Amino acid sequence: MGRDTESSSGEMDRPAGPLSRLEVDVDLGFALFFLFLLCFFLLVTMIRCAQMVRDPYGSISTSTYQEEQITN
Repeated sequence: MGRDTESSSGEMDRPAGPLSRLEVDVDLGFALFFLFLLCFFLLVTMIRCAQMVRDPYGSISTSTYQEEQITN
């Protein structure tokens, strides 16, 4: 009798049938999407930081650090 209750509770956790190729677990889909999004932003940030380290003044316009010409 103890075995019947253990096997029936284990069967309830499993899906009724095998998932077809088009069926996707919604929670897994959201988790993978946000993981991909996080990795994408990490990659973009790493590339941007590498560009800033390589050429720190390249992204600043020249008018911000040149002296203004004074006309009398």
